[in-house]
Amino acid sequence: MSEDTFDKDTDKLPEKEGHSDYKPVDQTDEAVKHQLSGMYQNWFLDYASYVILERAVPHINDGLKPVQRRILHSMKRLDDGRYNKVANIVGHTMQFHPHGDASIGDALVQLGQKELLIDCQGNWGNILTGDSAAAPRYIEARLSKFALDVVFNPKTTEWQASYDGRNREPVTLPVKFPLLLAQGVEGIAVGLSSKILPHNFNELCDAAIAYLHGEEFKLYPDFQTGGSIDVSRYNDGERGGVVRVRAKISKLDNKTLCISEIPYGKTTSSLIDSILKAIEKGKIKIRKVDDNTARKVEILIHLAPGVSSDKTLDALYAFTDCEVNISPNCCVIDNKKPHFLTVSDVLRKSVNNTRDLLRKELEIQKNETLETLHFASLEKIFIEERIYKDKQFEQAENMDIACEHIDERLTPFYPQFVREVTKEDILRLMEIKMARILKFNKDKADELIARLKAEIEEIDNHLAHLTEYTIEWYRHLKDKYGKDFPRRTEIRNFDTIVATKVVEANEKLYINREEGFIGTGLKKDEFICNCSDIDDVIIFYKDGKYKIVRISDKLFVGKNILYVNIFKKNDKRTIYNVIYRDGKEGYHYIKRFNVTSMIRDREYDVTQGNPGSKIVYFSANPNGEAEIIKVTLRPNPRIKKLIFERDFSEINIKGRQSMGNLLTKFEVHKITLKQRGGSTLGGRKVWFDHDVLRLNYDGRGQYLGEFQSSDCILVIHKNGDFYTTDFDLNNHYDPDIQYIEKFEAEKVWTAVLYDADQQNYPYLKRFTFEASSKRQNYLGENKHNQQILLSQQVYPRIQVIFGGHDSFREAQIIEASDFVGVKSFKAKGKRLTTYSVDRIKELEPTRMPEPEILEEDNDSVDTNVPEEEENGQMKLF
Repeated sequence: MSEDTFDKDTDKLPEKEGHSDYKPVDQTDEAVKHQLSGMYQNWFLDYASYVILERAVPHINDGLKPVQRRILHSMKRLDDGRYNKVANIVGHTMQFHPHGDASIGDALVQLGQKELLIDCQGNWGNILTGDSAAAPRYIEARLSKFALDVVFNPKTTEWQASYDGRNREPVTLPVKFPLLLAQGVEGIAVGLSSKILPHNFNELCDAAIAYLHGEEFKLYPDFQTGGSIDVSRYNDGERGGVVRVRAKISKLDNKTLCISEIPYGKTTSSLIDSILKAIEKGKIKIRKVDDNTARKVEILIHLAPGVSSDKTLDALYAFTDCEVNISPNCCVIDNKKPHFLTVSDVLRKSVNNTRDLLRKELEIQKNETLETLHFASLEKIFIEERIYKDKQFEQAENMDIACEHIDERLTPFYPQFVREVTKEDILRLMEIKMARILKFNKDKADELIARLKAEIEEIDNHLAHLTEYTIEWYRHLKDKYGKDFPRRTEIRNFDTIVATKVVEANEKLYINREEGFIGTGLKKDEFICNCSDIDDVIIFYKDGKYKIVRISDKLFVGKNILYVNIFKKNDKRTIYNVIYRDGKEGYHYIKRFNVTSMIRDREYDVTQGNPGSKIVYFSANPNGEAEIIKVTLRPNPRIKKLIFERDFSEINIKGRQSMGNLLTKFEVHKITLKQRGGSTLGGRKVWFDHDVLRLNYDGRGQYLGEFQSSDCILVIHKNGDFYTTDFDLNNHYDPDIQYIEKFEAEKVWTAVLYDADQQNYPYLKRFTFEASSKRQNYLGENKHNQQILLSQQVYPRIQVIFGGHDSFREAQIIEASDFVGVKSFKAKGKRLTTYSVDRIKELEPTRMPEPEILEEDNDSVDTNVPEEEENGQMKLF
């Protein structure tokens, strides 16, 4: 720190006696404390500014941190087309970087692993496994062709002195590409941090072109590690956004899962550690985990017997690092200050900077070409006019007189030159060797001048249409390098996984009714059900109160417990059938309700809350079952009918706070179950969301139908695989689905395929699918068979258009139902033709199935029932 640093703050004490404001320091504790406080404030601010500007945060112009910029500058100085030892590069970079070799080496390895700017040779580590690179003396590097094309141009680079003043280094490199978004960056400074996620090379080029065209664009991250990403809350990479990243997990079979891609920022080792921790905590049941990762990720997860692979897959996302949330924070240095921008802002600034750099390069190129043209014109006239043969020139007493003579001879030709002729130009003419004069060719000189003028005209055209020239620059980059950068991360919407639905029931819930305790540690008491340690428990009491509490080892919940079970949030299918007495001697009410959400540990009431209220009948029904009960009243002379029945299906399902319907005004002796009933909720209406490839009951996506417990779903893939599943929300489906619908055993399908066993002749077959959870293929056992079309029309029409040597033949139209009968899906089918086929397509059917006519059974209608009584039946909505 210098003396002047202290003068900026009046709270600071000057250090030297010669300072005009110097006062003797009172060496009291208060004075020392005041001095140290001021020094700390000033020095800490300087330190924070240094870390932010010179170490941790990238610059908006080139997207590089200072250490990365110095590494690339050093590699450019060393570049001769061959590989250099990394140890040599690190040592060379230390001329510019004020820190040690370790920080340079780590930064160089990270740059190399991004596979964009540096061409690596040797063991550079593995971003998938987390293995570190070999020692710097064993590995080599050189600049990539992309880096040489895009990053460097000494003529447009702004230079500054290095930290020790012995060398010069770039302020920023003239990068003509949004490098910051392509590579991504992460840095932690003092008081702020920067985290910019990497994006796809081709998409950046497309976005730059769209911006230059004045069109809208969207950018989303793309990771080297692959996986899938939900960008619904990406917020354009701005601070406060978040992305969800998932590993790619597939089912090899019902007992084995395979992880083939991992989330960004994770390694196979850290991922496996998180899985093992989840196993230890009992969240998931897995028998064994094998890591077979080599060049590609392959983690095999072997399930325990009796464990659902779909549920385990969800549990891996919920309880391990197979799904992670990443919060971007786009902080960059611009104009020597940190700024928080969006990804789109960074791209726009980068494209504008690229356009300015291209303009500077064109202007420099134009000036250089003009200079070449100027001297070529001078040389041509100097030699053609034989000025060097003039006596005045040969007999000139000194150089000045000779220059004046040449200038006088050139004066008539001044209009042909692009600028004024200077003495330096004349001196350069006088340096022309006689051999060059003797070899002078007028035609070649005229050709050179014409070519230079054409180049200048082309440069002027580029400058006049600078935006179009910049667009062509990005198209050139995409065409040249884009094939090396396919998108690795799949963009899709994720469904929300409820942890309580996928966690393994690793605990058992017990109850001690006499003492009023519940918990997983009461192993000698009454068993209630299996549970997990993150579940909630719902408790109903005999006085009508109820609440939910968290699972624990032992918890006092009170006595007079009527019902205890696991609480499922947003469960509309579990219906509680209740009869309660209002007060000590009040009326009896009957009600049906569900409980979808509650605040933990808050007490609620089934009754109307009057003192002495009591539940006299209770049942919990997981699928909305409605039983018939028999009510026996206490004898009373005024009561003619002491026993009557009541069907719960006649009671509407309402909110939990509803009063209910009046059951009776008289005193009840007892209530007994007469008959168990069926569900009043009907079948489940099921939808399939193609965005997340999951089923739902909320009306999102394709409606599949209303399902009873015995119904199933048919899934047909584009490769000919098919299978059936139940309608559990935990089911997972692959993305290449061709058809998904409610399975109908009698439904006839029509397929046209190329049979590889029969010289790829087209075959037509009609068949029905069979219900089986095992994957089967209707195309046949030969994996080279190809599907042409699959139709679910009842009477499909197929058109065969001939090609090749048979293209003269008229197209053939076939009624599929008349051509071949319905057989098993394993049947080969019937050959359509032996001629060369150009294409086969399905036409609109000319026949449609006749609608079924339902005969009205008039005998079943009782016309004597009054309208009021007929419409008086309570309906369930």
